Formats: sequence, structure tokens, C-alpha cells
Amino acid sequence: MSDAILQPATKTHRDENFPVASALIARAHRPVVLAFYNFVRAADDIADSPELSPDEKIARLDRFEAALLGRDDSVEVARPLREALAARKLPARHALDLLYAFRMDATKTRYANFDELMHYCAYSAAPVGRFVLDVHGESESTWPANDALCSALQIINHTQDCGADYRNLDRVYIPQDALAKYGTDVAALGADKATPALLACLHELSARTEKLVAEGRTLSPQVKDWRLSLETAVIGRLAQTLVTLLQKRDPLSQNVHLNKPEFLAWTLAGVGDGFVGRIKGAPAAAATQARRA
Repeated sequence: MSDAILQPATKTHRDENFPVASALIARAHRPVVLAFYNFVRAADDIADSPELSPDEKIARLDRFEAALLGRDDSVEVARPLREALAARKLPARHALDLLYAFRMDATKTRYANFDELMHYCAYSAAPVGRFVLDVHGESESTWPANDALCSALQIINHTQDCGADYRNLDRVYIPQDALAKYGTDVAALGADKATPALLACLHELSARTEKLVAEGRTLSPQVKDWRLSLETAVIGRLAQTLVTLLQKRDPLSQNVHLNKPEFLAWTLAGVGDGFVGRIKGAPAAAATQARRA
């Protein structure tokens, strides 16, 4: 087996659309969050490799799982996370859930409907936020809002990259029934510009995603750690900004990412949101909890 499995991830946390272990996170928590990120990113690179067959991807992901659980010491990126989990007495379940999602990516290239997509997000997105919440000792009562926000971030990324995912990996996260509703199909994702039908489909998906963002933005006031609360407020603000762009633009031909000045400006706005939310309390969170009761 190639030594590529031992190589570090091709991206760093600074290359992501959203902050990962930023300065808002307490210094004591950053190393374990980064260890988690590096492990997950390296595994994701395997799932996204255009050179590997599905069987090769799954075999390598199996080695990542074995390394995480202490049964294989050849995957170097697993060692820091394994040690961090042991030191903090944290479970491996969130990383294992992500490996499950990456195995799905190795073999599943289409999603029939939004429910199927949300099932995927439950393994590919929600565990990331749940892990960070666990690191901070937060209650599992925060998980519903976390899951909504993380799922929204995932779908935003899917929509931003829908053309590249189709062209490079023949992978389509846009629900098949949504494409059919507008009389289009996956082939339209290979064009340089979205057709009116595809654009209507993508805009409707983004409008649906905005509802997840709205639920996810109730997370910040639920989080007890004030620094993490600010970070989640920033992520919520960035998600809202991007999902608004995606309801107006064509991801095949127009920029739907934030440049550095925009990212900084909306980050500062998110910090402000976080402070206001903590000062005013959590009426939205309370209302959400009441609806679930």
C-alpha cells in the first residue's frame, strides 16, 4: 500500500471557509481541536482522491480507524488525536462517525432527496461540532442546534463546489428529486454556467439551507464557554452571509466565496452578534427548547 496514507492533509485549518481552532478558542483547547481536524482532513483527502478506487479508499479508511483505536501505529496523523482523546478521556465516536461518512463518499455518488442528504450530514458534519462541544464540556442539549448549523455548513460547501464535485469526482450532493422538480439533471452541473432550471434548483436548496442556519444560530447563546460562544456566533454569521450569496448567484460561473477582507468583516460582525446574544440572554434558544418539550 502506498505511503500516501501517512502523508499529512493537503489543506490546513486556515484554508477552510469557516474558522477552525481560531484565536477565539481558549489556547488550552486548540491543540486537541487541531489534532482532530488534521486527522479528519487527511481521511477526507483519501475519500476525495480521484486516483484511488472505492475499495482502496475504504481499505485506507479502515487503517485510519484501526490507528485511532490503537490497533495500527502506521498512520502518523492518528497518533496526536489518539493521545489527546486518552488524555482528556474523550470518546472516539465523533471521529469514527466521520470515517463512516468518508466511506459513504467512497461508494455513494448520488442522493435521492433532502432526507438522504441530511442523513449523510449527520455523519459528515454534525460530529465536528459535537466534538468541539465535548472538548469544552458542553451539554448534549446543544447538539440539535449544533447539528443544524453543521449540516447547513456542509450543504453550503456542497452548493459552492457542486460543479467541481461533479466534474472531478462524479459526486453530486444536490438531491435528485430537486433536480427533477425543475426539469434538469446532473449533466447540467458540468456546464460553465447554470441553466435557469439548475439555478432555480440551487436557489431553492439554499433557501432550505437558510432555515437550518436560522436554527443553528441559536447555538451560540446555549454555549456556556463564552469564547466558544463567540466562535459559534461567528460561524453562524458567516453561514448566513454565504447562504444569502448562494440564493442570488450562480456557483458555476460566479464567486460564492468570501475574500479575506469580507471574511474579516463578517467575523467581526459575528463577534458582535455573540456579545449581544450573551447580554440579552437566549430567548431564541429557550423558544426552541420549548418547542421540543
